[in-house]
Amino acid sequence: MDAEQGDTNSRSHLLAFEDAEFLRSDEMRPLRLALEFSKADLALTEKGIASTIVVFGSSRILSPDEAREALCQARDPASLERAKHQVEFSAWYQEARTLGRIVSERGGALATGAMRQNVIVTGGGPGIMEAANRGAAEAGAPSIGFNIVLPIEQPPNPYITPDLMFYFHYFAIRKMHFAMRANALAIFPGGLGTMDELFEILALKQTRKCGLMPVILFSRDYWRTMINFEALVALGMIDGEDAGLFEIVDTAEEAWTVLIRRGLMAQTPLREP
Repeated sequence: MDAEQGDTNSRSHLLAFEDAEFLRSDEMRPLRLALEFSKADLALTEKGIASTIVVFGSSRILSPDEAREALCQARDPASLERAKHQVEFSAWYQEARTLGRIVSERGGALATGAMRQNVIVTGGGPGIMEAANRGAAEAGAPSIGFNIVLPIEQPPNPYITPDLMFYFHYFAIRKMHFAMRANALAIFPGGLGTMDELFEILALKQTRKCGLMPVILFSRDYWRTMINFEALVALGMIDGEDAGLFEIVDTAEEAWTVLIRRGLMAQTPLREP
């Protein structure tokens, strides 16, 4: 045996699943996509998560206490103006927290000895996501966090059930997991990421690629200012019935009433056969 054949430091001696460089290669991307999907899917099944309610919203919205503290610390006019907006938007943190509790207590997330229904799932970060996970934790229910690995680290919030915290590299796989068990979607005020997820689900509903899951938008003032759905209808860019793919509410209790009216408990999550 020559020296090269006997070199046990060569990567060729590694089993395929032990070779990190091989697994990270461009050629193995399809396998990485499949693994990222399967890991979370198997874990959620093992934990008895049958269906979820997805909560999206800005990671920048502070809790009422944090917002008041920021206002007290503001010194220059620009900081003061931002802090005032934070105090205003902190009301939505509280509504998301209340929604997380209501859904968890009434929707089946507290089930024992059976599959859990309507478990709160968020993007795992701060702001509105933290609030919804926090409400579920206060109800004594499990909740899920689907965090995404970003160049600027987004640490998971502390209210996610520890063994239901997942990290994703691929946005596409993360989106699939948000959609495939969802019984409903609750959207709070937010920016580009929030709107991306909102229109993803609305497009699935519009094209009949998912069930009739209710979509609830929080804050009539915010969404009617941000997006002119009526103009889209008037210009023929969407049908009139497309404007009924969602409903706008102002409180968590109102949202729960709408979810039940729209058939929340009867819905079957999107799972391809």
